[in-house]
Amino acid sequence: MKVRAADFLVYDNDKGVYVEDPEQIVRDDVEKHYWRHVILTIAKDWRLYLMLVPMLVVFLCWRYFPMYELLGCFKVSDTVLPVSEQLFSGFSYFKRLLFAGDSMSSEFWRALRNTFIISFYGLCFGFPMPIILALFFNEIRSNAARSVYQVLTYLPKFMSTVVMTSLVTMLVKQGSLTTGMGIINRFLTNVGLMDYEVANAGLLNNPAYFRTIYEVSGIWEGAGYDSIVFFSAIIAISPTSYEAAQIDGANKWAQMRYVVIPSILSTVVIMLITRIGGLLNVGYEKVLLLYNNNTYVTADVVSTFANRYGMTGQNPQPGIASAAEMMNNLIGMMLVIGANTIARKASNTSLY
Repeated sequence: MKVRAADFLVYDNDKGVYVEDPEQIVRDDVEKHYWRHVILTIAKDWRLYLMLVPMLVVFLCWRYFPMYELLGCFKVSDTVLPVSEQLFSGFSYFKRLLFAGDSMSSEFWRALRNTFIISFYGLCFGFPMPIILALFFNEIRSNAARSVYQVLTYLPKFMSTVVMTSLVTMLVKQGSLTTGMGIINRFLTNVGLMDYEVANAGLLNNPAYFRTIYEVSGIWEGAGYDSIVFFSAIIAISPTSYEAAQIDGANKWAQMRYVVIPSILSTVVIMLITRIGGLLNVGYEKVLLLYNNNTYVTADVVSTFANRYGMTGQNPQPGIASAAEMMNNLIGMMLVIGANTIARKASNTSLY
């Protein structure tokens, strides 16, 4: 390729000569002093970068360093030897979980099914609630009243899981000679929606009610906090859009349907993709605090299965627990990729 002077120079009509391109001068200066600019930027905003250090430490200690232990999925479990010195066992743990046909394999399939069902219920009933709350907050004209309602819905999120599950347990507890049934049990009995024997035995002791309790408590805990994202998207809508809709004769429902919802649709799609990505990541803390031997059939999930076989009992098997969590995470990754692909083709909105 022939290089010409005009490729690097521009003609100055005033002077009648070729001079160096000013834009090229700026680009050359940026490339030459790139790292100096980076260091000066960090030095100027060092307080902001210092605030990133705790987050980086948390991610390194609880997200990246534990990845080394994933090798345990493919090596013989030996609590004495480190993972690097254990013998390679291939996919034996995965084969045992999926195809062995013994009690452990049956429990794993039951846990995987329960994980999917609980997560699917959470997606169907728990995901729309923050959007509905955000739409209702947007219709409250008084800023003081809106602030009070928002704080009341945010508060459950700031309670620890232990406190929240303790409250749920008290509300649906079984009857006793000293304290009696929980408030919810008594209410359902008085209105005729539940038999006295079932309510007196405790809803958390009945497998048929565990998923309902888990999902309702999850909505109560997180719906208000999750509505922050959607409410932020709603208040960013230009007032001129509402004025144009009012001129066209749109009432409140029409404005919500044709102005608000289309404006926040991209945010909804992004949040839905992230929610689908965590579809099988049911936190074991809440399940562990709520379930018991009577509700294993509907409450046991992959996380509690891994905790039971990997950390408890007389003969813990960390390889089995790691393999179970690995399969759970792989399925979640495929769900993210699939949901993102569908969203990109259907609405031109995606995570990547």
